[in-house]
Amino acid sequence: MKITKHLKIFLACISLAVLISGCATIPTGESIATYSIGGATYYPLVILCDLRGVQMQYDPLIRTAHLSKDAQQVSLRVGDVLVLVNGNVLHLNSPIDIYQGTIAVPRQFKEQVFDVLFKPVVLGHRRAGVNKIKLNKVVIDSGHGGNDPGAIGRNGLKEKDVNLDIAKRLSSLLRAEGVATVLTRSTDKFVPLSTRVSMANHSGADLFISLHSNAARSRSLSGFEVYYVAPSVSDSKRAALTARSTALNLKDAVFSSGTGDLKVIVWDMIYANSRAESIELSRSLCKVMDSSIDANILGVKNARFAVLKGITMPGILIEVGFVSNLNEERLLRTGAYREKLAEGILEGIRNYSQDMAIVEVDLR
Repeated sequence: MKITKHLKIFLACISLAVLISGCATIPTGESIATYSIGGATYYPLVILCDLRGVQMQYDPLIRTAHLSKDAQQVSLRVGDVLVLVNGNVLHLNSPIDIYQGTIAVPRQFKEQVFDVLFKPVVLGHRRAGVNKIKLNKVVIDSGHGGNDPGAIGRNGLKEKDVNLDIAKRLSSLLRAEGVATVLTRSTDKFVPLSTRVSMANHSGADLFISLHSNAARSRSLSGFEVYYVAPSVSDSKRAALTARSTALNLKDAVFSSGTGDLKVIVWDMIYANSRAESIELSRSLCKVMDSSIDANILGVKNARFAVLKGITMPGILIEVGFVSNLNEERLLRTGAYREKLAEGILEGIRNYSQDMAIVEVDLR
């Protein structure tokens, strides 16, 4: 297998895990999940800036942030209801706050300041090869199959069929750009989770993408979201198990038979880095989808999905939409929308791959 290593994200993974995993999310019509603080709706400023390409400088000593993009300038301070917008003072009904270690801004700030000054970035379709995907192989896992239909929509749309179709489309797009792919299933058959994990771990792939379609009792819920393995999944425990059962052969590194403790440490680092890479990939996908599909972007979340716990490479689970929502069931039934989703995932992978290096690890 090949494990990605992105030093910047590795150093930031702890703070990102706190930022993303700790939020009390409320699915809304906005592009990202929100916080509820004292009954008011708040947004994580760092993710707003990331989605809109806004530069943010934060001084923790005086708890002041400065936002800038093109000629637009905004200054704000945690605890204040006054913000400076291009030299003019604006009074907010709710103060700037800190939630789970990150700056949170009220809905009024987002709608009256951020959305006015910093328009969404519109990503046009790139020609294949303009920014080459810097990956060699990707595992694409289409959830459910065979006697396991997954979620079923009100009008009969089966999750297993949506997942497989998008998986095949994504595979074709990746192969057209020279990236090899491995499908955990290419037909309507049931594949156990343990088999999917084994296929991924012995594939020599750089990434693992698991495709699913969502469902909820409330038929009003809709949207696109991406999951990475939860921080509550112990990397050290996974490392200890892997080190005992799997040989570790890093390129240009030699491990003697008596270095079991060192192998555990290395595997621990690999798992920690893989989680950080998975977060970065998830954010890249949500950023692309925010401007390419007409759907709620519910954001990046974490969960203890068995398929994500088992893989030894960066991996994510994508919920492309809710088949329980009549509008999204209608969209997901069409080939055009499935192709748009596959293209968006491709672009998210492309953008993510531009800022990563690869450490080669052979599992034997």
